[in-house]
Amino acid sequence: MTDERADADTGGGDADGDADADVDANADIDANADADTNADGDAELTHTDDSGEVDMVDVGDKPDTARRAVARGRIELRPGTVEAVRDSEIGKGDVLATARVGAVQAVKHTWETIPLCHQIPITNVDTDFTLQESAIELTVAVETTGKTGCEMEALEGVTTGLNVVWDMVKSAEKDADGQYPGTGIEGVEVVEKTKRVI
Repeated sequence: MTDERADADTGGGDADGDADADVDANADIDANADADTNADGDAELTHTDDSGEVDMVDVGDKPDTARRAVARGRIELRPGTVEAVRDSEIGKGDVLATARVGAVQAVKHTWETIPLCHQIPITNVDTDFTLQESAIELTVAVETTGKTGCEMEALEGVTTGLNVVWDMVKSAEKDADGQYPGTGIEGVEVVEKTKRVI
């Protein structure tokens, strides 16, 4: 397992306007609730106006809070491929180092790839790879101080990091027909989301 901390200075905002409620690890919950619901208590979409037009969420009145989001996912690979990654025997180079850079870059540029994300300051990115028998798992933790969450950044970091792994190991994963019958990215999810009023 490898672990590295990487600092970055700009990134993209939570694409849903931080619409879902945050859980605060320090029990210091922002009084300005993030959940958008109607009179019946049902969740409402925050990226459309009354006429159904797409609209960026206005977060200008929200207080600045310290926020953290963690996402993870995995890429299923042949056991021999995982062993080659572990032993640094992939011809293209250091798979995990390259994937780590890709993950951090994706976090920083989320606002450019997801149309309605806000550009937010990224204060820290942690990446952690776990090599399993026939898979590599990537966990990405993103921190920011601002008006909206960073779970989209964490998800972008995971998906791009795993895509980089796939790109690096393509030659080892292809079958005789040039296909990828046993390769796949799975289980991408947000596993933690917290915030703390500052």
